[in-house]
Amino acid sequence: MIGDQTIDAATMRRAKVYGFLSSAFLYPRENWTEDVEHALDATQGLGYPELHLAVEPMDLKQLQSEYLRAIGASGPLSYETEYGLDGSFRQSHELADISGFYRAFGFNVGGPVRERPDHLATELEFMHLLALKEWHAPNEELAEICVDAQRKFLADHLGQWIEAFAIRVAFEAKDNLYSELARFATAFVKEEVSRLGAEPDPLVPERLKPTPFDTSIGCGDCPIPEGIA
Repeated sequence: MIGDQTIDAATMRRAKVYGFLSSAFLYPRENWTEDVEHALDATQGLGYPELHLAVEPMDLKQLQSEYLRAIGASGPLSYETEYGLDGSFRQSHELADISGFYRAFGFNVGGPVRERPDHLATELEFMHLLALKEWHAPNEELAEICVDAQRKFLADHLGQWIEAFAIRVAFEAKDNLYSELARFATAFVKEEVSRLGAEPDPLVPERLKPTPFDTSIGCGDCPIPEGIA
């Protein structure tokens, strides 16, 4: 931990918010609605406009049902490279670029929860890691490397598509608590973009289009669940 104590405290607060969001956008095996107050407390003192997250606590089974309704049944909703990339080559290029960020900072995708590198929760977890590394950096030079990585990752990836994600979630389930969570996440990331001077080229509804369907993928050998045939 280096530098001014106020700056250090703000860095840890940002890490906490990223960590909360990362867990909340995965299928809920623990009840994140019980941690909303702590996440909102962490946003205080960051110099951002007051951020709101109007989510009432609910039991875990209900939370799981809400997740499936808003996100789990929406196909590629939570994956960056499914947002209208032109062909599999560009999709592979973007995945390689994301993975390159991760390798540079020793961030390994896997463990108990396995998701693709471009899943929203994975990208948020990476930002959580970078903020922690910034906080623990033993000198200004290493801290600045972490700050620069956050700026670039927001500009090239997370800052580009998170608002498009929030729009899609609101469309899928307007009154669902995950649409409120996505709105909060977007507001927080936008403040991060502004703070760091990142310059993403955000996806807007007019630019969104489905990723082209790979006609080589078929389902001729797919098993038919019992009771469907």
